[in-house]
Amino acid sequence: METLSAVEVRRLALARAGLLPARWSGLPDRAAGRGARARGAAHAVIGRFGYLQLDTVSVAGARSHALVLLSRLEGMDPALGETLLVPGAPLFEYWGHACCWLPLRLYPVMEFRRRAFARHPWWGDVIGSHRAMADALLRRARDAGPFRSCDLEGARSGGWWGHKDSKRVAEALWSSGQLAVRERRGFQRIYDLAERVIPEEARGRPVPEAAAYRTLILLALDGHGWAETGTVAATWHLRRKRPPFGEALRSLLDEGEVVPCAAEGTGGVVREGWIRPRDLELAARLRRLRPPADRGVLLSPFDPVLWDRDRVRFLFGFDQVLEIYKPAPVRKYGYFCLPVLAGDRLVARVDLKADRAAGRLRVLSSHPEEGGGAATREASRVAMERLGGALGLPVAPPRGRA
Repeated sequence: METLSAVEVRRLALARAGLLPARWSGLPDRAAGRGARARGAAHAVIGRFGYLQLDTVSVAGARSHALVLLSRLEGMDPALGETLLVPGAPLFEYWGHACCWLPLRLYPVMEFRRRAFARHPWWGDVIGSHRAMADALLRRARDAGPFRSCDLEGARSGGWWGHKDSKRVAEALWSSGQLAVRERRGFQRIYDLAERVIPEEARGRPVPEAAAYRTLILLALDGHGWAETGTVAATWHLRRKRPPFGEALRSLLDEGEVVPCAAEGTGGVVREGWIRPRDLELAARLRRLRPPADRGVLLSPFDPVLWDRDRVRFLFGFDQVLEIYKPAPVRKYGYFCLPVLAGDRLVARVDLKADRAAGRLRVLSSHPEEGGGAATREASRVAMERLGGALGLPVAPPRGRA
């Protein structure tokens, strides 16, 4: 079994994620404005992973899905990240890694999930227990056209994650494929009948579950470069112990589409995983790369490189912490900290707040990793100024000691 060095596996992960220059990643690294070329570049980035995870938090001046694109496409207008899903775009919204925008080519691949989600994964048989309401919502979409989720009537149920019954039914109809998200406005879903949103050629050729698993396993490795079995499965919320997953992985191995490969992580720990054969050669070439340590870029905490926290620790020796749900007094770093990538290392994290009224991007806190010196400080400065420039907000330094 081939074994990748710590440098090789880390740089391969960044190259496949589009976080190294275009000559290594094969993806665009610039996208001026938000016109057709910028949209094409954004679609290329999404196509590499197969998903762009959505999130509501915008305290840093842009939501996570825009931050993921901004970190890869220098010069992109942040507003593009909010307007990618429009009628006619080669995207659809669905459950991929989480709630995501996915390339339209994956719509038939996700048929197995739409069938499984005929019973909602959290709420059970919402449609069956609210059949009259479900029929009314479908009639509303058919007769009156698209509707916003916030337009739905009904009293809100209790609890932190409570929704009005009508919103739950609409989401269940979307999860099962009867409705689709036509677009988002102000981050509000606009629902419509699936046949009016998804082209017939995508709806008319559902992919069998076994073939769907194969496609999703290969896509996971396309985005990660090298990955352990658990990471491959978690990328698409596949159950690694279910027969279809094991059978798909074995068939890909038999055909030479994937090969077993070990990798060395931080501290010399070696783990076994999988890689596409073509990426073995790329990993070897990346040994020669000398990425600058003082040129930084900010990553969303929901970036495809970061959501698997154990993998982040293994590859980078970095403890990725998300403290949104912690009370302020017990947070160690901050509410929505953005890690700083410099070269091939995660060197710091910063907590930012876009103060539109004052016209500033405020640095609430800045935390370099242990041993960070002048290069880390410069990388953090460059990373924050790049985001501030994209947002049109000059960076205001933290008050007092960071």
